[in-house]
Amino acid sequence: MAATGFRTVCGLLLWALSWCHVRAFYIPGWSIKSYHQGEPIPLMVNKAYSDNTQLQYAYNDLPFVCPPTGQHNPGAGLFSGQSISLNLGEVLRGDRIVISDLELALLQDQECKLLCNREIDRRDMKWARELVRDGYVVEWIVDNLPGATSFVTVDKTRKYYAAGFKLGFTDTTSGKPRYYLNNHHTIVIRYRDAPGKAGGRGDKVIVGFEVYAKSIGSATRRNKDGCPADLQNIEQAFELYMAPNATTQDAAQALWSHSSYHPEIDVENLDDDATATVPFTYSVYFREDNTIEWDRRWDLYFVNQEEGSRIHWLAIINSFIICGLLTGIVLMILAKTVRTDIKAYKEARAEEGKLSFRKMAGSKSPRVSEKAPGLLDQSGKLDVEADDFSDDEALEDVTGWKLLHADVFRAPAFGWILAPLVGSGMQLLVMAVGLVALSALGVLNPSLRGGFISAGFGLFVFAGLFSGYFSARVYRTFGGQDFVKNALVTGVLFPGLAFGLLFILNLFVWAQISSTAIPFGTLLAILFVWLFIQLPLVYVGSRYGYHHGGAWEHPTKTSQISRQVPQQVWYMRRTRSVLLAGLIPFAVIFIELLFVFQSVWQDKSGYYYVFGFLAVVCVILTVTVAETTVVTVYMQLCSENHQWWWQSFLVGGGSAIWVFVYCVWYYFAKLHITGFISSLLFFTYSFMACLVYGLLTGTVGFLSAYAFVRRIYGAIKAD
Repeated sequence: MAATGFRTVCGLLLWALSWCHVRAFYIPGWSIKSYHQGEPIPLMVNKAYSDNTQLQYAYNDLPFVCPPTGQHNPGAGLFSGQSISLNLGEVLRGDRIVISDLELALLQDQECKLLCNREIDRRDMKWARELVRDGYVVEWIVDNLPGATSFVTVDKTRKYYAAGFKLGFTDTTSGKPRYYLNNHHTIVIRYRDAPGKAGGRGDKVIVGFEVYAKSIGSATRRNKDGCPADLQNIEQAFELYMAPNATTQDAAQALWSHSSYHPEIDVENLDDDATATVPFTYSVYFREDNTIEWDRRWDLYFVNQEEGSRIHWLAIINSFIICGLLTGIVLMILAKTVRTDIKAYKEARAEEGKLSFRKMAGSKSPRVSEKAPGLLDQSGKLDVEADDFSDDEALEDVTGWKLLHADVFRAPAFGWILAPLVGSGMQLLVMAVGLVALSALGVLNPSLRGGFISAGFGLFVFAGLFSGYFSARVYRTFGGQDFVKNALVTGVLFPGLAFGLLFILNLFVWAQISSTAIPFGTLLAILFVWLFIQLPLVYVGSRYGYHHGGAWEHPTKTSQISRQVPQQVWYMRRTRSVLLAGLIPFAVIFIELLFVFQSVWQDKSGYYYVFGFLAVVCVILTVTVAETTVVTVYMQLCSENHQWWWQSFLVGGGSAIWVFVYCVWYYFAKLHITGFISSLLFFTYSFMACLVYGLLTGTVGFLSAYAFVRRIYGAIKAD
């Protein structure tokens, strides 16, 4: 029966996985925008970012690109340079979207058009060289689609997109690196007939947005409009180089000839008045493409990742195997070991009762209840005075976990900290379940830019109710009296740490003038939500949990004198057991972690989309954490160690240590991050993510172990 149920659950999970894998990209009919012929199409510029650094920059703030002219954009109803309203998620991920001066109108091609001639000085050119050297790419947006560079698969059967396009490129063929800026952009808009009545009127919908960047030197022959005379045959690219000034040229020529050397940045005098002019041009082409449905237009951004599906399936199979083995061990413990122990305990209790009765029968003044004619009542229980027989006497000849019945529910040291940690973990658990569910169902998809972070923040604030409720109940179970103090610690402990780390990071990032920095106004808004919305919700949940939920009742009573804990074997000591037990949940998720890390740290231009796989892995992870904690706590109790409260929480969250070790390995083995600030951002964000993961899984382990301990000690007290 159990095997049939397990197969049924697995089948339902796999069906949900397949459905979510197909439908998690887009919700059909969501915000369809159609255009008629000649209608202006707004093009918005966002940011520049790189896989080699964590610092992003608002594209419109770069000093070597065309500044906005402030002209009216009829397609957007705004003026160029005007910022678009952003949600919290967009702000936190570094987006800074503004209307550009590029003019697009449906079905109206433009072979070439001059955008501006941008004059830059040596400092601007130095910054441009640094960004090109670090491999920065640019994000533009049309109809909510990021501009992309198109590629084809190795077998040339499928086309896919890589979001963004290169700011420039580096040439090392001459021995010394030479940097070039892309100053001409060919824009290709792919469209098809709009669905429904709009299509009958001749309206079109955009299904693809491609940008191809090219570098064209200022010496290239141009026509009267400022465009290159021949865009197809460009002999000279625009190099980010200015000849050294008179002060440094003599020193430079003493070592190298000007024809073969470009001075390093520190050789140049950046304070002179030398300038250079960068001509920016663009072309626009509209191409009909009926092979792409509007509600599937995001698929092109994920085609190149489909080869990873086999690895995802391998991760699922690996997780199922580990979870299945653990399930077998837990069932064996519950069905055989624990049941056998309880049976032996009851037999010993009955035998002890018989011996006590015989002793009393032969005594001169036995004290036996006269409630019934016989010595056994209707339920077959021995009715003897407590002074002649007690539970403690029945346990004298019993060993192992059964000896701890008077100590196993003793309140732990520093319980006033453990209760808020469990409450915070429950808050994060509610947030994580909501995010994964909404993403797997397709509600949170790439079209909702910043939606994942915004929804996560909203769920976290709302889940303050659950945080306060569970924290208060655990706190009262430990014998706590001041629920207001507990609510304050719960509402401040984790959110305060997270906010403090973000603020300190911002102090470093602000100095870099990066869009990665959170604006001061946004920080104040987050602080306001935390103090005036989330904290009151925690208080409400805590008050209800403390007064109405109350403490959980324990099946056994706690003695006044604590039992001494014997010497533990090496693998059952706290630190070692946490590390060893943490390896098992880590083994369940480490394959999927590779894809998550690649999406977050390497492919910043891409999107993590396989939330169906992630949902299944998360379910298996939760079961694995619960089973690992139950097995570890059972072994600890068998070693006559009753101090399991903190241990259950630490064992449940122990895999977070291995995840952080994995982060360190990933930093040195897979990433090419340079610079102190970028490294600081990586390790701080990794620490915060591991902290969230540890609190979440620690809470799962704590609650699972508590349910298990109540169950087995409730069984030995049941008559």
